[in-house]
Amino acid sequence: MLPAKRSEPFVPTHILGRAALTVQSNSSVSILRQQFGDGLPSVGRLSFSWKVDALPPLADLRDAEAEDAPVRIVLAFDGDRSLLSPRTHRLSELSRLLTGEELPYATLAYVWSAQEPLETVVHNPRTDRIRKLIVETGTQSLGQWRDYQRDVHADFVRAFGEPPGPLLAIALMTDTDNTESALRAWYGRLQLEAVGSRTARP
Repeated sequence: MLPAKRSEPFVPTHILGRAALTVQSNSSVSILRQQFGDGLPSVGRLSFSWKVDALPPLADLRDAEAEDAPVRIVLAFDGDRSLLSPRTHRLSELSRLLTGEELPYATLAYVWSAQEPLETVVHNPRTDRIRKLIVETGTQSLGQWRDYQRDVHADFVRAFGEPPGPLLAIALMTDTDNTESALRAWYGRLQLEAVGSRTARP
């Protein structure tokens, strides 16, 4: 977990006929992560679902002081770290000192945004090695299960302009700390097709 950040637990539940993990976010950052050792060398299709009861008011994914989202699926990739900028190397070293882990070479997150258009790629305001792909936007679908199937390889190429390296980890993330807001999120079954291996179910 991130230092100096409040966290809330993910709790198993059933809702609207589905098994799910739910988290009640209250000015907090909650992350549930599955790591893949040395990494999955080739990633295919990702299927996931989620549901939320509200969006963080005044959230803005382009503003470091307001960068909250009700739900995210976060994928961390390895790569040639010699290509990273000096600033990114410094941020990575800071991350290692604070959390014990370096920043991944690249991170792609599927996100529900309050305002960004669908399929927009948003660069993280602190480092361009984290890029968010908007797969849901606005309040129209609040309270409903939303289902997705994404081609991770194609989405990574569109976001970063290069093919992805090995997938190191995948995580669920709900955060409302910057906007000091509260909401509840539910995550359904997540399936990741790793080319050349059986489907991974984090």
